[in-house]
Amino acid sequence: MTVVDHGVRAATLTVLAAGTQTTVQDQAGRGGMWDVGVPPSGAWDDLSFALANAAVGNPASAAGLEAVVTGPVVRFDRRATVCVTGAAHRATVDGRPLRPGTVAVVGAGSVVDVGPCGAPGFRAYLAIGGGVAVPPVFGSRATFLLGGFGGLAGRALTVGDTIPLGREENLAAPVDVTSVLPPLGSTWTVRVLAGPHGAPEHLTDAGAAALLAATWTVDHRADRTGVRLVGPRPQWARPDGGEAGLHPSNIHDSAYPIGGIMLSGDTPVVVGPDGPSLGGFVVPYTVIRADRWMFAQARPGDVVQLVLVSPEEADAANRERDALLADPTAAVSDAFERSLAGVPAPRSAPPSVRPELLRDHGLLLSRPATAAAPTVVVRRAGDHHVLLEAGPPLLDLRVRLWVHLLAEALRDSVVHGVREIVEGVRSLLVRVDPLACPLPRLADVLDELAAGVPDPATVTLDVREVTLPIAFDHPAAHEAMARYARSVRPDAPWCPDNVEFIRRVNALAERADVFDIVRDATYLVVGLGDVYLGAPVAIPIDPRHRLVTTKYDPARTWTPQNAVGIGGVYLCVYGMEGPGGYQLVGRTVPVWRHVPGSAEPPWLLRQFDRLRFRPVGVEELADLRADILAGRSELDRRPATFGLTEVTDLERQHGEEIARFRAAREAAFAAERDRWRA
Repeated sequence: MTVVDHGVRAATLTVLAAGTQTTVQDQAGRGGMWDVGVPPSGAWDDLSFALANAAVGNPASAAGLEAVVTGPVVRFDRRATVCVTGAAHRATVDGRPLRPGTVAVVGAGSVVDVGPCGAPGFRAYLAIGGGVAVPPVFGSRATFLLGGFGGLAGRALTVGDTIPLGREENLAAPVDVTSVLPPLGSTWTVRVLAGPHGAPEHLTDAGAAALLAATWTVDHRADRTGVRLVGPRPQWARPDGGEAGLHPSNIHDSAYPIGGIMLSGDTPVVVGPDGPSLGGFVVPYTVIRADRWMFAQARPGDVVQLVLVSPEEADAANRERDALLADPTAAVSDAFERSLAGVPAPRSAPPSVRPELLRDHGLLLSRPATAAAPTVVVRRAGDHHVLLEAGPPLLDLRVRLWVHLLAEALRDSVVHGVREIVEGVRSLLVRVDPLACPLPRLADVLDELAAGVPDPATVTLDVREVTLPIAFDHPAAHEAMARYARSVRPDAPWCPDNVEFIRRVNALAERADVFDIVRDATYLVVGLGDVYLGAPVAIPIDPRHRLVTTKYDPARTWTPQNAVGIGGVYLCVYGMEGPGGYQLVGRTVPVWRHVPGSAEPPWLLRQFDRLRFRPVGVEELADLRADILAGRSELDRRPATFGLTEVTDLERQHGEEIARFRAAREAAFAAERDRWRA
């Protein structure tokens, strides 16, 4: 009997030229994993991307291609509808011009050349009817290059790649979106909201205003992780960050919203869709959702002006954008009628800075301390996040445990519209759909839940003790130090040797004392995703082991995967290769291992796990790393508990020794700060 195969071969496109960092992206990216350091990714210029998808009739969930500087050249094996947007000013189909926003029908064998991307603009998008049909990873087809997953095998496209396309049945009718594409240029006016940090705690009043008055230039170090801005130095209201670090920009690790403008040392950095979820820098302003796309299209050398708006103005701008994307056909029709009538297109003219907006800082709630709970302040962190901060800006494990208990209560309450809950050291970042849960309503929910959090002193957590091998003075850590000295800041006080810097600012007698303290300490994991992918931020339980340093200013552009560093009073294990700012002491094994189909989560550590280190040699570590990645070996994990009585007992038994250690450390810390000023 002859078996007839009625299956239909999936349509494909073939990459003839890869362009520059061409990746598969979708609009929304992946959600729900910000708390373990997995960024959303997705199209950086999500407005241009969404319009391209709408033009070819795709649903909002369809994936397409994003390119920077130079677009790809691709050949189709079947008839398809295509649209380019963004900075694709010189795209062609079989050599004929393809204008951004118009829809073209290509035949089997047709070649689309996206061409150079700008100027004006920096990124181009290609949408195809049916979308790009690569398998989703963690709920999204978006590529996260640094993490090596999503898209096409977690990487940029290369020549010869064959990419599967989705089916074209049941798509919406194509629409020319040329008239509603966002304008591109070299000067950008970007609307921001105040907060969550600012004056007078971190910046002076004049300093907060000066950031808005300044004209900023886009630095050459601008990519999907973040966009650095070059301009005047911030005017700080304090000399340093205390236990969080020597620089006044340093704070106890707190989660960032996408679009947050963090001050990394004295350098503003706009957090991008592949940016870090958790870090230790002040965020005085946050870009509104409707304007974030501009930083995807801003080229190095372009000029940026930040304009402060009210929450009501931000909501109006976001509604305008949402209406466009909900019904682009109606928006195109409206634009056409306006052009016939000679009516100019509406523009959202940003208002001048008003003093009342500078003083507001996005405050939504202030709750006084009680016998069992710290003070609580809730502020806007943009237009769809709030940041709750608890207690004074100090390291206090009682406050950290209280924040964790509140986060658990919020997770258990399943509030409609809550999308992400990310724990910081003394903070909680919550992302919501503001249409389902307006930010003031979320503040009320947090207020209600805070009243029911138990006294942390009465709580004992069931955790694990995890022992990691560590190679101190690993060559890869020294390579990161050397690269920084060569290409970023050779005069930094932590150059050429981070360990010597740690010894000096902690008043230790010998360089080896740094390694001895790290070896002897039992660390408590108080954050995850600090520098991506399950990377733990941890503190020694015993105060006598709490070394304090500062973070790099500016940050490193490269850090080896699984480097171990100290920043402020915190220790971090880097989940992957990428940028970073902690002072490096060595390297360990992977803390993230993604095995498709496995029931085990890819992140190794959990909140409040106990973490210890076992010194090994460089060659032994290489073998252990290979075994862990291949699944041939597992780490030492055993059940344990944690309660605040352990800390209070240590402080009571060793109070005098702890006081001497702190006094010597603070004196050395102050002396180092004075050397910086000299």
